[in-house]
Amino acid sequence: MVSVDQIKQALYLDGDEDDSLIKNYITVAEQFVKNAVGGSDKFFEDKTVQPLYDMAVQSLAATYYQYRLALTDTQLFTNNATVNSIIGQLRGVYETYEEDGTDENVNTSIKPSD
Repeated sequence: MVSVDQIKQALYLDGDEDDSLIKNYITVAEQFVKNAVGGSDKFFEDKTVQPLYDMAVQSLAATYYQYRLALTDTQLFTNNATVNSIIGQLRGVYETYEEDGTDENVNTSIKPSD
């Protein structure tokens, strides 16, 4: 589970005036990643999946905070490579998880792609 303090640390934020906003961004980021990958909460709670899931949520929530204004003078194309690559990995892991049909650990040798 990603905490408000983790997001604040990643963004070098002090104070608590934006805590409720950050908490909402975490909630939205969690749902976004789950919808992008598919699967049940049990999959995302697996000890080999949790670190990837948490990093994707943390990265996306921080991005939501940094780019919270939708109106700009110029067209802006945001691309969160961290979230996209982790979601790709989680989709592959989930496919294996579904094929195995077990509730055992998904894959203890998950490694970042090169």
